[in-house]
Amino acid sequence: MTTLVHERPPATTAVARRNVRRFVTTWSSQLGITAAFVIVWLVFTVLAPETFLHSRIYVSYAQTVPYFGLTALALTMLIIAGDIDLSFPAVFALGLVGYVGVEHATGNVTLGLLTALAIGALAGLVNGVFVTLFGIPALVLTIGTQFLYRGLTLVLVNGQSYTLTETDGTIAGKVLVGRLLGVPMQFVWFAVLAIVTWILLYRHRLGHNAHVIGDNRQAAALMGIPITRTRIVLFVLTGVAAALAGAMNSFAVFNFYPGQGDGYLLPALAAVFVGGTSVFGGRGTVWGTFIGAFLIGGIEAGIVAVGLKEFYSQLIYGAIITAAITIHAVLQRRLAH
Repeated sequence: MTTLVHERPPATTAVARRNVRRFVTTWSSQLGITAAFVIVWLVFTVLAPETFLHSRIYVSYAQTVPYFGLTALALTMLIIAGDIDLSFPAVFALGLVGYVGVEHATGNVTLGLLTALAIGALAGLVNGVFVTLFGIPALVLTIGTQFLYRGLTLVLVNGQSYTLTETDGTIAGKVLVGRLLGVPMQFVWFAVLAIVTWILLYRHRLGHNAHVIGDNRQAAALMGIPITRTRIVLFVLTGVAAALAGAMNSFAVFNFYPGQGDGYLLPALAAVFVGGTSVFGGRGTVWGTFIGAFLIGGIEAGIVAVGLKEFYSQLIYGAIITAAITIHAVLQRRLAH
């Protein structure tokens, strides 16, 4: 009588499978948004090769996406901590006005930039203090300060649009919106600040505290984490990022209008959430936000390039955002078990 012997897979194979599963589970959000980005890029490249096989479109993305991407990076940390800031488009405009006003009055570009950053920090501080010390929900409070900061901008410019002085040829202009080996400086700063954000989020106490606070605020209190201070710092960083983006934008545009920055609200938030950051806090990725910003920022130009009308953009936005979120949600759920 023959006895059948079932061979067990080698231990190394089982270990390898566990390692692969652990890797995919850990990086599911990043893998999901990266897959969505590659699929969208391939579709646009196939349908509009004359556009997406030329460097001009990528230079354009590198120049425009960072204006909302910078704030999206800071928002990632803030949302991980369980808060949100909807006032940043108004801070964007207020920072731009602060820079232009001081630069015109003093002729000092550096002083103008410092003023813009100080305005952003102050706006973030106001948001943080009211949210933490008075217990006002961040969503509600920052809707209010969005109107407050936008109203202040309107008062400062007397509700009018005006032409900006060309400063892109100055040293500061070349540093912020010039070129480095042919690469737009907006992208260089976006990449550098993405690395800084990654360090803060995963290699610094601030990021550790943000994760714990967003995951379980009661546990964070029991661990002695300075919850109020951490949340205020994150609001301040978000304000600084928005004001910096506004100041950078002043070097690239020739006309200011009071509603400047309004168009960046939904793209920035979409980049954060499509990138895998949980709306409930406690989880998020810098890589996801970075790639998500280019995914969101490239959709409208891609739609026009493939020959569709602009009014299709809302439909495509919704489909891509839903698909991206679904991909990393399914990966997270299936591979977590």
